[in-house]
Order: sequence, then C-alpha cells, then structure tokens
Amino acid sequence: MLDILVDLYEQNRDREKAIPMQNYLKNHFPFLGIKTPERRRLVKQFFDESNILKEDFQADIVWALWEKDEREYQYAALDYIEKSMKRLNKQHLPFLEQLIVSKSWWDTVDMLAPKPVGAIAREYPEVIAERIDGWAYGDHLWLRRSAILFQLKYKAQTDEELLYRYIVQNKGSKEFFIQKAIGWALREYSKTNRASVKAFIESTDLANLSIREGSKYI
Repeated sequence: MLDILVDLYEQNRDREKAIPMQNYLKNHFPFLGIKTPERRRLVKQFFDESNILKEDFQADIVWALWEKDEREYQYAALDYIEKSMKRLNKQHLPFLEQLIVSKSWWDTVDMLAPKPVGAIAREYPEVIAERIDGWAYGDHLWLRRSAILFQLKYKAQTDEELLYRYIVQNKGSKEFFIQKAIGWALREYSKTNRASVKAFIESTDLANLSIREGSKYI
C-alpha cells in the first residue's frame, strides 16, 4: 500500500527545494523537497487510491511512515492520524506516546499533543492521571511539552487547575521548547479566561519567554 505514496513522492522529489526545508528544521531530518501544498495533494491522492481512510486505523502504516528517513513521510503519517481521529481511543495513547518520543521535533509533537492526544484525553479523561501526569512530571522534553499543550484546543473546557499545575511543575526549565509551550498554552487559554491567566502570570515566577508569549492577548 505504501508503494503508492513512495512512488508519488519520488516522482516529485526536488533536491534543491529540500535544502532550505532541512535548514528550517536545523538539519535534524532529510527532506524530499516537496512543499506543503504539493505534499497535501499527493497525500490526498494516496488516500484516494489506497482507500486507507475507509478501513480501521492502522498503526502499522503510521509506524512504517515514521521509520522512513525523509520528513515528508512523517507528515503523511500525521495527515493520516488527523483524518482518523474518530477511530482513535484510549488504547492508542501508548502508540501516540511512542510517536512523540521518536524523531521528535516541534513539527510533529505540536500536532500530536493538541489533536489526537487532546481528543483522546477529552473523551477518556482517566488517561490524564493514568499517563499524561507522568509526562508532565517526567524527564522527557517532548512528553513534558505535550502535557502542557494537550489542552490547547479545549477553550472553556480547559481544566485550569491541571494546566496551571503542569506549568508550575515545569516553569523552572531552561529548555526553550518548555518555556515556549508554557507561553503558548497561557496565550491560548487567555482567549477564554483573560483575567485568570493575567492573575496567574502576575503571581507565578515564569521565564521571560513564557511571560512574553502568554501575555500577547492580555
């Protein structure tokens, strides 16, 4: 089945375009050089020709894409996950965790945390205590970022106490991606509860980056 996508991608490989794309992600990953609009068209063609979206969620397909070298394959996996959200349940959370900690960078983690992880945690809130708490209090950078960001789209359904608890747990981090996540989460929640976020920022010893990002709409 993946041969369809591989053929489509290879036919559109552009080594010159790949260079700035690789540079944008600090050369952590090789690229085929397929820009987003074209990549989305090719992935849609793959979905249409393979009929994969008409079948049950296939974690093995996702993992096969994840194991390929070029970053566009991981993006195809993310597109497939997003199209399959209604087929996900709490049993898929360990698999999503595996994706978060594999080939990790903001471009994959920042889709996985607020979308599939956030959707599962909303539908099955028991996974927060069972698993996501461990992310927030653990040592893995990208799991900690995911814990801070998984409620990003919750708006009025945000568990404010939980959000603030995770932020307080991680506020002393020197990691850019943690400080940025804290600010991003606060900024998004401030659209729903400006006064609460303002009071939290004023009463909490946060990194300057977190304050700057979190205060944009205050």
